[in-house]
Parts: sequence; C-alpha cells; structure tokens
Amino acid sequence: MSDSSLTKISASLCHGGYVYKYEHDSIVLGCKMRFNIFLPPCFHLDTKTTVPVLYFLSGLTCNEDNMITKSGAIEHLANEGIALVTPDTSPRAGYYLDATTEKWKKHYNMYSYVSKELPELVYKNFPVDPQRASIFGHSMGGHGAIMVALRNPGMFKSVSAFAPMCHPSESVTSKNAFTEYLGPNPEDWVKYDSTELALNYQDHPISIFLDQGSEDNFLKEGNLHPDHFVSAVENSKKYIQLETRVHPGYDHGYWFIQTFIKDHIDFHAKFLKN
Repeated sequence: MSDSSLTKISASLCHGGYVYKYEHDSIVLGCKMRFNIFLPPCFHLDTKTTVPVLYFLSGLTCNEDNMITKSGAIEHLANEGIALVTPDTSPRAGYYLDATTEKWKKHYNMYSYVSKELPELVYKNFPVDPQRASIFGHSMGGHGAIMVALRNPGMFKSVSAFAPMCHPSESVTSKNAFTEYLGPNPEDWVKYDSTELALNYQDHPISIFLDQGSEDNFLKEGNLHPDHFVSAVENSKKYIQLETRVHPGYDHGYWFIQTFIKDHIDFHAKFLKN
C-alpha cells in the first residue's frame, strides 16, 4: 500500500463471521491506530461478494474494543450480513474534529481520519461496498457520526446515535474542548456542531435515528442538548428525516446501548439492504 500498511493483530470467529483487529500508521494523526472490522458469514461463504458496512464512533474515553465487545451487535450484524468497523478514538477526547491551535493540530485530526483516511483504507483492503455505508455512535461518537454525515452529504445512507452530544457549542464541557482545539471564536466551531449544521442543511436527504436515556447524567448536566437538535431539524425537514426516542430509567452506559442495539441495526439495514 502507498499510504498506510496494515498489520493484522488478531482474528476471532464470532457468530459465523470474523472479527479482525488491525493496526496501521495514520498519516493524518501521526500515530499508530487500531480498528476492528467484523466481516459477516455471508462474505466467508462467498468471497466474491461485497457487503454493506456500518461505522461506529465511540465516546470520550473509549477505544476500538468497547462497542464491539459490550454492545451485543455482532449477532444482529451477522444475521443481516452487514460489516462493522470500530476505530479507536485515539487521540483521546478528540471530538472528531481537526484541531487548528498550535498545541493540538499535529495529532488531533480525527475528522480527517474518520471521514477520509479510515474509509479509504477500509474500501481498499476489505470487501465492503462504499455505496452501502452508514454510521452511528455513542456520546462524543454520536456527535461525530451526525456531524461527519451532515458535512459529507451522500457518504452515508443513514445515521443513528445513542445519547449524542448534539450541540457542543452550548455545552460547558464541549465548549472548553472546542476552545482548546479550535480557538475561542465560536464561528470556528460551527462546522463541527451537529445542531448548527442541521440549521442550514439543504443537501442529500438523510435519515437520522436518536436514542436517549432519561436518567443520563450527561443529559441532566446540560451536556447533550438533543432538544436543540430536534428544533434545528424543524428547519430542514425536507432534507433530514429524524426519529427520536427517550427511554425512561436508562443512563449513559453500555447497558443502555446493549438494550437497543438491535433497533439501530434494523434501522440501518432498511437503508443498506434496499
């Protein structure tokens, strides 16, 4: 390969398909990165086929293993014949943006990594179909999934998120991070803010599905703002089809994700297999 060299770390049989872990040198991040990819049983039965793919972006302190080991997604993906890619979030707490401040811009370029370098690497090396790709995520990764999809119309068939950071420009925690990475001018934050992007989105129609737990402390502390995103989408109904659910009693963790992961895979399957 001319841009990156892949090193296989492991291969594990799961629900008739295989979970592979790879490592490579990232050009845009300037560090080694790891990701998992699940290839469903249908590929291993017919290696000439290509399969649809789901990308999952994880939260603030997670790595490439959290979702694929804790969510229970593999069984449902195997049944649907859908591949899954779970990248590491390193550099940690990167908010899936490209930093512009001097202190952080050398390595904190996760937007370029998940929107360009990683997909190019995946499509070059694995039997997945770039025309049948969707994306979802959790928390900071939910923010990343929605934001990347809105900034790249047509790249993904559908988007979903568990407890996403919907309006980082208005969250105290996220505002501090954005200031650190992008500088103090809020105008420089807009292109990485899902709510601000939704306000003016008039491009390739896309369907978005959001799940939120009512007992999520991040929600209660004002760090998620799903209501802001819902209001923004009201201005773009022609282009964004949004479904939201609030689940009484559920918090921000992986027990919440595990409970509703099948609904998200079913949602994406409608678009990826149509």
